[in-house]
Amino acid sequence: MLDEAWTLSPAVALRPEPFGALAYHFGNRKLTFLKRPELVTVVRALGEAPDVRSALVAAGIPEQQHLVYAEALAGLARTDMIRPRPEGAAA
Repeated sequence: MLDEAWTLSPAVALRPEPFGALAYHFGNRKLTFLKRPELVTVVRALGEAPDVRSALVAAGIPEQQHLVYAEALAGLARTDMIRPRPEGAAA
């Protein structure tokens, strides 16, 4: 996942909260709590970064934490909060 291009699903809205953000998927009606502001920063950066690793670096996430964040992002992918970015799209 770290070397792949991902983006926030177009059906998802992020609402800032003191703890991070609420992510609501209008299609499947899932509500997810992003409990770290740093994770919110990464999720917002995905659509502009060439890959997940670049989004993590841009958000200031230390390299030793990249796999932990990749696991969190994989969880978001399982509920379609984020999805693979099509070839040639943004970034």
